Amino acid sequence: MKQLMKCVLLAAVSLFPLSASDSAKPIRLRVLSYNIHHAEGVDRKLDVERIARVILSVKPDIVALQEVDRKVKRTGGVDQPAELARLTEMNVVFGANIELQGGHYGNAVLSRFPIIRHKNNLLPNIDDGEQRGVIEAEITLPKSNRSLLLLATHLDYRADERERLASAKFINELIADHPQHPALLAGDLNATPDSETLQLFGTKWTRANEKPMATVPVNQPTKQIDFILHRLANRWKVVEVKVQDEAVASDHRAIFAVLELQEDDE
Repeated sequence: MKQLMKCVLLAAVSLFPLSASDSAKPIRLRVLSYNIHHAEGVDRKLDVERIARVILSVKPDIVALQEVDRKVKRTGGVDQPAELARLTEMNVVFGANIELQGGHYGNAVLSRFPIIRHKNNLLPNIDDGEQRGVIEAEITLPKSNRSLLLLATHLDYRADERERLASAKFINELIADHPQHPALLAGDLNATPDSETLQLFGTKWTRANEKPMATVPVNQPTKQIDFILHRLANRWKVVEVKVQDEAVASDHRAIFAVLELQEDDE
């Protein structure tokens, strides 16, 4: 009789879908941000495959990449976004910010999940600095009818903070158009945790790591300028954050976070 009841229960589970409460488990995401220095390592070797191995070492779901070349002469005319997508078997979008040597230079996003919408926004440019941009990508979440907004960027490096502050204001205003949409911001912000730039971001975003985790210089890191931040703080739980122990493939170390997104009550 007990065996019969067990079979009946198993059959019932297979026939009827899970309830909303059963399906509302947190979605765990593995997120990486990496300034790849156009795939040129500190050993001066161009090696896109090496960059791909660093990415794959943490089995990420979503990756924000900075300093990416697409069909640029200095990197052999290789379409680095397409090649990294092939090597990692992920979806890709590229944000071209600068025309360079017959190609383009900018940021890229890799995603294990479908990217249903994306736009590259050029950021404020002050005193004819290097043109910067932020990719806005909407990514379908697994086992869910919802999506995530990822903003992937690389901010100005100069000592004068005006352009970074203007860019932070722009990005904060950009996300303000989506007040209830869970979002991540990842990239090389060229600013430290105690800077005005990070303080301005802090009015809208929460850093994945509360205490600084150095990412540069790559051989012996002393300061953090690469970040993963999240928005709608009550929806996110940080499971893990670490800086990758790899000091050759690029002039930055990659930062990696495991985050859990809790579904809302709708």
